[in-house]
Amino acid sequence: MSAVTPVETREIQLASRPVGRPTPENFRLAVTPLQELADGQLLVRNQFMSVDPYMRGRMNDVKSYSAPFQVDAALDGGAVGEVIASRSDTHKVGDVVVHSLGWREYAVVDATATTPVPGGLAPTSAFLGALGMTGLTAYAGLLKVAEFKEGDVVFVSGAAGAVGSMVGQIAKAMGASKVIGSAGSAEKVARLLELGFDSAFNYNDAPVLDQLREAAGERGIDVYFDNVGGDHLEAALATLTVGGRVAMCGAISQYNSTEPPAAPRNLAVAIGKQLTLRGFLVGGQRQHAGEFAQKMAGWLADGSVSYDETIVDGLENAPQAFIDLLDGANTGKMLVRL
Repeated sequence: MSAVTPVETREIQLASRPVGRPTPENFRLAVTPLQELADGQLLVRNQFMSVDPYMRGRMNDVKSYSAPFQVDAALDGGAVGEVIASRSDTHKVGDVVVHSLGWREYAVVDATATTPVPGGLAPTSAFLGALGMTGLTAYAGLLKVAEFKEGDVVFVSGAAGAVGSMVGQIAKAMGASKVIGSAGSAEKVARLLELGFDSAFNYNDAPVLDQLREAAGERGIDVYFDNVGGDHLEAALATLTVGGRVAMCGAISQYNSTEPPAAPRNLAVAIGKQLTLRGFLVGGQRQHAGEFAQKMAGWLADGSVSYDETIVDGLENAPQAFIDLLDGANTGKMLVRL
């Protein structure tokens, strides 16, 4: 590396595994040397990094769909940044790319493990959110997993979050007859109505089932996009129509829990109602990325879809941003600007 190229990076390491709700003491800000670039590699200066609910599960030392984070090693996750050194024929200095080595200021990445960010379409941060994994999760979960069709009534939990807010707007853009969202504050409920949701409620105001039944009316709901689990899933099961479909994306109500979930207690209704409950991971939906990118670009351009970001400045504040995300402090995508 040349003299002007950084030789070390600040990064956030996992200092210890959380029990229940993470605390700042579970994280450590460290400085580590950067390896020399090998052929086919890039040095990227990260501009934004993503904190996402799924990262909580990776902090536990249990076998899951994604390898657990290692104690005393840097965490990782979605990031977007500028190439500042390249030993790849396909990338040049100044290119902007998305990759998976967030939680650090500089990253050495294989060029083949990056996605180029086209200029002029949207701010770079959007490629971690509406135009990135978040948007694809919403699009594929609603259309491919829940098999949404025009005229459906859709209920989205955690609807003011990054994925949920996209789901509701995509459903409206695709012809849903009604879109209902739940969120955790009056301000978030108001924002959902601004985004075009037909109805929204604060799950802290009254039992979820009562509020969902009032919003859905006698018609019930056809599709439930689940980001929360627990009492929300139980309420949706009770409200779904015969042949209803559930896309099981997340269960944030349970991520910090040290006890088994109390709900749903009514899973047997899935038999009589002939429901489909289907879990999914965005990694299994990448074949739809091209279709999604084309559609989302059009929706953003014509105003059918807009997106919110909650931005925290500074790598050193990334752990608190993650903790706050799990507590519902974000509206839209939670990002850390580096």
